[in-house]
Amino acid sequence: MLVKKALVIYKGKPALAEEKGDRLELTLEGGAKLKVRPKDVLFLHPGPASLDLRVPEGEEEAAWELLEGQKVSLRELSELAFGAYTPEAAYGAYLLAQKGERFVLEGGEVRARTREELAFLEEAKRRKEERERAFQEALERIREGRLLPEDRPLLAEVEALAFGERKESRVLKALGLPETPEAAHGLLLRLGLWRRENPHPRRLGLPLAPPDLPVPPLPEEERVDLTHLPAFAIDDEGSQDPDDALYAERVEEGFRLLVHVADVAALVRPGSPLDQEALRRGANLYLPEGTVPMLPPAVTEALGLGLKEVSPALTFELLVSPEGELLEEALYLSWVRVRRLTYGEALEVEALAPLKELAEAFRKKRLAQGALDLTLPEVKVRVEGEEIRITPLPPYESRVWVREAMLLAGYAAAHLALREGLPFPFATQEAPGRRVEGEGLAAMWEQRKTLKRAQLKAVPAPHKGLGLPLYAQVTSPLRRYLDLVAHQQLRAWLKGERPLSQAEVLERVGAAEAVADLVREGERRSKLHWTLLYLMEKGYEGPGVLVEKRGGQGVFLLPELALTAQVALSQPLPLNAEARLRFLEADLPALEARFALV
Repeated sequence: MLVKKALVIYKGKPALAEEKGDRLELTLEGGAKLKVRPKDVLFLHPGPASLDLRVPEGEEEAAWELLEGQKVSLRELSELAFGAYTPEAAYGAYLLAQKGERFVLEGGEVRARTREELAFLEEAKRRKEERERAFQEALERIREGRLLPEDRPLLAEVEALAFGERKESRVLKALGLPETPEAAHGLLLRLGLWRRENPHPRRLGLPLAPPDLPVPPLPEEERVDLTHLPAFAIDDEGSQDPDDALYAERVEEGFRLLVHVADVAALVRPGSPLDQEALRRGANLYLPEGTVPMLPPAVTEALGLGLKEVSPALTFELLVSPEGELLEEALYLSWVRVRRLTYGEALEVEALAPLKELAEAFRKKRLAQGALDLTLPEVKVRVEGEEIRITPLPPYESRVWVREAMLLAGYAAAHLALREGLPFPFATQEAPGRRVEGEGLAAMWEQRKTLKRAQLKAVPAPHKGLGLPLYAQVTSPLRRYLDLVAHQQLRAWLKGERPLSQAEVLERVGAAEAVADLVREGERRSKLHWTLLYLMEKGYEGPGVLVEKRGGQGVFLLPELALTAQVALSQPLPLNAEARLRFLEADLPALEARFALV
C-alpha cells in the first residue's frame, strides 16, 4: 500500500503519487496534478519523497559485475549500485536501467546485460559513430562540391526526393536546405550529378514506358468499302499516331463530309485489360523527349490511319448546308485508303478545296453563336539527342480546316447520343465571365483569362467556348481515353449491344479526367523545363509583345518561344507594343526565367 508522496515514474518522468480511492493523484514537476490508474505508473520508492532528486554517486560497473546476466528489482539495483534504498538512489537505479547500457528495464525489473551483449552494443556504437563521421565528411565534400564515388549512394535519397518519391532527406536537412523536390533538384545540378534530367513526369507519378499488353486481332465484321474515295490524314510533321482522316465534296444540299476515325473500340472492349490500362493513363503523354502512349504501340500499328495501305475506321458521314448547318449524320464501320499530309502540304492539295469552304462556313456559324477564336502562338519543343529544337507552329489555314471538321464530327456524335438516349462523355463549357473588346494578342490574352474550365460530363450541356449547343470529343481514341469511351458507346449502339450505363460513363469520366489533368501538367512542366534548358544553353534575344500591365511591370508574350516573361517597364508602352527582350537567367528547378528589355 502506498503512503503519501511515493516516488513513481509517469511517462518517463518522476512524479509524486498519493492514493485517492482506486486512483493515484500525481504531482508532476512544475506542480501540475492529475489522476491516473496505478498500472499507468512505475513504482520506485514508497516515500516520503520530493521531486528535488539529487542522484548520489554510484558504482554502476561493480553492480553490473555482481549481477551479470541476472534479473533484479529496482530496489536491489539501488542498494547494490548506490548502497542505499532512498528515493534519490531508486531514481538513480531507474536512470541506469533507462540508459540501457549495462542494465535494461524489462517490465518492473532490471536485467544486467551479459558481456557478449555489451561487446555487441559497443561494436554497434562504434559503427554508428563511424557512420556519423563518414556522413559528416561526405557532407563537407558536398558543401565544397568535391564528391567521391562512395558519396553517390548517399545522394540516392536526394534523387528520390527530386523525383517526388520520398518526402524527407537527411542530406538536405543537414545542409540546411528545404526538403522539397525543387531544392533536391537544385543540389543535384550544383553537384553536376544532374544536367538535363526532366523529373516532372516521374514526380507526378506518370508512367514513362508504353503498356506491355497483348493486342487481339481485328474482328471479322462487315465494313463499308470506301477505298475508292480520297481520305487525308493531316497533322504536324513527325506525328506518329494518325487517328483521323477527312474528305469533303460539294453536293446539291451543300457539302458531304466524311470524318474517318481509327476504330480503336474494335480492339479495346470496355473493362478489358487494355481498357483498364488506358483508363489508368488517361491519355498519351507527349513529352519533348518522345511520346508515351496510353495503349500498346501494336494498337497504333494496327489501326493508325494511313500506316497501312487500307485501314479500318469508324466513319462519320455528315451532310452540311452551305451555311454550315448539320442536316444529317450517319455512322458506320468502314475500310479507307488514307494519304498522310502535313499541314503545309495540305495547302497544295486541290481536292481539299471543298473542305476549306465547309470549314469557313461552320466557323462563321460558330462565331455567330458566340464562339471564341483565340489563336495564341504555339511552338513544338523536341529533344533530338543532345539537340533541343523549338519550332514555332505556323498558323496554316489547313489547321482551321481540320479543326472545324473535327468539331463537326464531335457535334454530330453528341447529337446522335442525345437523340438515341446513349450515355456519353459530353464536353461542356460555361460562358466566359465577360467579353473582352479589342484586338491583337493582348485582347486574346485577356479573353483567355476569363474562360471557365471546360468539363466532361455524362449529361449534355452547351460548350460556350466553341459556340455549340452540344459537343463531344470523338476524333482521338488512340490518344485520349474518353474519346475511346465515346467510341465504345457508339460501337455498342451500332451493333445493338448493351452500352455502358450513365453511372459507368460518369465513373470513367471522373477517373480519366483526374489522370488527364496530371498528364497535361506533366506535359506543361516538361515543355517549360526543356525550353529553359534551351535558353540556358543557347541564350536568346528576340521579339516580345506586351499583353498585360501590372504596375510598373509588363507581361510580354514571346511568340518564338510561346513563353511569357514579366519585365520591368523603363518607359510607358501601349498594349500590343512589340519590344526586344534578352534572356538573363533561369531557375531550372523552379521553372522560372528572367528577361530584360534590350
